[in-house]
Amino acid sequence: MSDLWVVVPAHREAARIGGALEALAAQHDRDFTLVVVDNASGDDTAAIARAFARRAPFPVHVLHEPDKGVGCAVDTGFRFAIGRGARLLARTDADCLPHPGWTAAARAAADRGAGLVCGRIEARRDEHGPLGRAAFRALVLAAAFFGRVRPAHRRSHGYRCAYRMHAGNNMAVTARLYEAVGGMPRRPSPTDRLFLNRVRRHTTAIVHARDMVVENSTRRLRAYGVLGTARWYLDRGPGAHGEDPR
Repeated sequence: MSDLWVVVPAHREAARIGGALEALAAQHDRDFTLVVVDNASGDDTAAIARAFARRAPFPVHVLHEPDKGVGCAVDTGFRFAIGRGARLLARTDADCLPHPGWTAAARAAADRGAGLVCGRIEARRDEHGPLGRAAFRALVLAAAFFGRVRPAHRRSHGYRCAYRMHAGNNMAVTARLYEAVGGMPRRPSPTDRLFLNRVRRHTTAIVHARDMVVENSTRRLRAYGVLGTARWYLDRGPGAHGEDPR
């Protein structure tokens, strides 16, 4: 069995998870095991994943996590994988499309000594044209800049390295580091930044791999707008928007 495991949390993703699964099946490096964590979906998400498992070019496990929240689903999937021998854990989301070199790039970065590998996110091409994708890149750059200058992220707070933005839907982490920092926080959202800061307090072995690319859904951005999305990432919650659409 491969030492690389890929975890995909999924909440009510029946309309989109098929694309993510096909993108994983198209990887150049398919020497991995896939874990799909059905996070209290109530639709056909798990059934679609189980049907894919019957023809997938790699082993597939479909888990059920009843406690709603992406942090809960990710932590359940990662710990399941570690318990079965995983040494490197990669994650993307059920509404994302990893490029064909995604798993190979994650493995290569870990082989070079990275503990946490952060990839590059782009807007999904089937959701946006060139102008929309350019606008998304500009927003990502703006968010990354804000993260670097945010007072709470300064190294004086005990961090061992400078802050650089980390997308939870495009990451890989060694099992050893994941356990050493206590794993992914199950709550509160956004858990990805909390996890990154746990890692920053523990190690400097954080690598940004530009060849590890995932096309990202912009559903939250379209549902919340720019200001509402900023509110979410500043720990102010969804405001009047209700449940997180992702």
